[in-house]
Amino acid sequence: MRWRQVSRRARRLISEERSIVVLLVAAAVAMGVAAVAFPGSWPLTSLLIPLTVGSVLLGPRLLPWFVIIVLLVLTLAITQQPAMTARIAAGTVVIFLIGLIIMLASFRRTSLGVGGMRGESMLVDLRDRILRQARLPALPPEWYAESALRSASGSPFAGDLVLAARRGQRVDFVVADVSGKGEEAGTRALLLSGAFAGLLSEIPSEEFLPAANRYLVRQEWLEGFATCIHLAVDLDSGDFEVRAAGHPPAIQVHAGSGRRSTHEPEGPFLGLIEEAEFEPVRGNLGAGDAVLLYTDGMVESAERDLSSGVDRLAGAAERMLAEGFQYGAGRLVDALGSPDDDRALVLVHRR
Repeated sequence: MRWRQVSRRARRLISEERSIVVLLVAAAVAMGVAAVAFPGSWPLTSLLIPLTVGSVLLGPRLLPWFVIIVLLVLTLAITQQPAMTARIAAGTVVIFLIGLIIMLASFRRTSLGVGGMRGESMLVDLRDRILRQARLPALPPEWYAESALRSASGSPFAGDLVLAARRGQRVDFVVADVSGKGEEAGTRALLLSGAFAGLLSEIPSEEFLPAANRYLVRQEWLEGFATCIHLAVDLDSGDFEVRAAGHPPAIQVHAGSGRRSTHEPEGPFLGLIEEAEFEPVRGNLGAGDAVLLYTDGMVESAERDLSSGVDRLAGAAERMLAEGFQYGAGRLVDALGSPDDDRALVLVHRR
């Protein structure tokens, strides 16, 4: 049934594309005829209109042929002009150059197999999948959790990723940083996001980082490493375990004493050592306490090193104790994160 639905949708898209190309060819021919019939008032550069619309609406299978047809119409129209003026010559050169650019872009799209609006819709779908996986699960009223994710490029495609999964009274939070920045690392982050989400919801918490590491080792990427921090919290007792793979430490703010502490478990980067071990650091979240997981874009920049950045973030979290942690993750990312790096933060608060 699913295959028949996909097949019907594919045939419908092909049929729609053929209808579009017929209309665009008719428009190009009509403009060419108008340029011949009214050489003084109808410009040949009007052919840029169907050419541009075709580059947006047509896929890589039909787009090159459409460009060739438009250029043939242009060539025939030029031969029927009463005189070759500098204006006509300049317009012809511009149309041929734009046609060449569209052709080259179409050949590049061929490797993906889609183009135009369908290619853009695929990217939108990928973006939405990343954002859906970053949603945090519903928690009991006495617990509050929030995440914030920003990319260096300003797009939703970033090298940082946030995941969470709840099983009964146990909830897991993961923050990871894939090598690279912005869209450069976005494809790797998307692949890891899907794989890590499946692992997080299906295996015991203590097995997550070893399994994630083995998965990343098998990818054999040239830049095949990532840092990661994993927090597993018992919602009944507040007990938690933190495991990390080359990642900045978790920060805990203690409401009772007003002090802060860092939890820095040891573990190598993911993807470097096949049989790596990740020892946990254990603690407890009391009433009013909060814990922060984040990537290095929150604490490192050209102006400050990691330790001073961690102190700065911890100090900002301490000041939130008085005003509350509601929407605190977004505020911290916008106020402290480096705009030149991807940045992500998860805030978990026991009310």
